[in-house]
Amino acid sequence: MTWWYWLLLGLVLAGAEIASPSGFYLLFFGIAALTVGALTGLDIIQRPWLEWLLFSVLAIASLLLLRRPLLHMTKQAPNQAMDNMVGESATLLDDLPHGHTGKAELRGTTWTARNEGAEVLTRGQRVIVTKVDGLTLLVRPE
Repeated sequence: MTWWYWLLLGLVLAGAEIASPSGFYLLFFGIAALTVGALTGLDIIQRPWLEWLLFSVLAIASLLLLRRPLLHMTKQAPNQAMDNMVGESATLLDDLPHGHTGKAELRGTTWTARNEGAEVLTRGQRVIVTKVDGLTLLVRPE
């Protein structure tokens, strides 16, 4: 294969990795193809069988050695960022009877808030976040 075929294959594989949730499989094959294309373009590799051998070895070795650490680095703890809002004070933007939802402002952002207290909460009242359920703040009076 000529060098630009390898580069094109590498870009297509890397683009397919970005466009699909394949779990970092295609990325390593794309990087291997880009590497072989660069080495072929610089005339470091001149035999077609050596191109294919190097592509296979690079793709499989990098997949086996680097995929797990890459997955570990990109893994996020669920709801970790939102759970730390428990105990913070928010300002209501709507009147909230018991069990109803409305809007509240917290950290400069408008959130959906649900009244978990027994009393009616009024607009402008300060409330405490007791729990975070998805993107909804469960609140009680301050």
